[in-house]
Amino acid sequence: MSKYLLLLVLPVLLIACKEKKVSLATNDEKVNISDFLEFFQSMKLPYQATDTILKRREPETSVINGRLFARFVPDSVIGKLFGKEGHLHLYAIGKVGVPDAEKYVFVKATAGSRRALILLVFDKKDHFAAARPVIYADNESGVSGQVTMDARYTVTVQHQRKASDGQLFYHRDAYIYNGDAGLMLILTESNESKPKIVPVYNPIDTLARKHKFSGDYAQDKRNIVAIRDGRDASRFQFFVHFEKNDGTCKGELKGEAKFIGPGVARYRAYSDPCAIEFTFIPEGVSLKELGGCGVHRDIKCFFEGYFERRKSPKPAHGAGGRQAHR
Repeated sequence: MSKYLLLLVLPVLLIACKEKKVSLATNDEKVNISDFLEFFQSMKLPYQATDTILKRREPETSVINGRLFARFVPDSVIGKLFGKEGHLHLYAIGKVGVPDAEKYVFVKATAGSRRALILLVFDKKDHFAAARPVIYADNESGVSGQVTMDARYTVTVQHQRKASDGQLFYHRDAYIYNGDAGLMLILTESNESKPKIVPVYNPIDTLARKHKFSGDYAQDKRNIVAIRDGRDASRFQFFVHFEKNDGTCKGELKGEAKFIGPGVARYRAYSDPCAIEFTFIPEGVSLKELGGCGVHRDIKCFFEGYFERRKSPKPAHGAGGRQAHR
């Protein structure tokens, strides 16, 4: 009898052991990226969180060791928010997975009075792909935040505040994940009377510019094309940002293009239907959209036009960091 009972109980024990998740509370070297992602509880869409989550007490079982976290997520993700402030605490909130594609992971981070809910994105190969703080503590009285992810994996971040006269102001940004551009801003709405002008940052500015066409091209401070060296002489890295119709129509794209002839190159990625042709002359570069770029821009504008080459700035002796286009 005991023999048959053992045969019945053993499979149950094996299944239970198999389903038991590893702990992320210590920097266990045996924990790999698959274990890390598996640790997060799956969430159903639509998902919504408000800034009350920043004040919520998280269970000890959700703790993530800081050093273990840094093995899978770049230091800059936390550094930009908390700097060198000590006593950082990290908690696993949940995840949303796209079948055979990327995974969205929500992590809560606290350090002293600073608190944030951070969205991390890992691609289909479980490589870190993007990050963005979606809710954060604000010292300004009356500011509240909210994040929503809908069934189409669009992430909407909204912050609102009440003015002294009782009027409610809001600012809403919507993002989608794109393999080449990361978390890409696709919509901004606000009823603020004086909206802030967001600076245009060049994410590839620090890359090498030894190729004869590498450099910065621009129409003005908010319409730029940055070209940097690629893996070999037949390719180059690029970043394009444009704003047309008084800023109501915008586009942005980062990727790698390949030369198809003298001074002519094309961007066409396996995972992206967008195609752009670059035509270089010594004085500048012309862009022509060949189709399929709607996900990278607003509806009524295109990746097109002529951008004049700018003189390369002389590097300051001993200076570091990256430059920005403002």
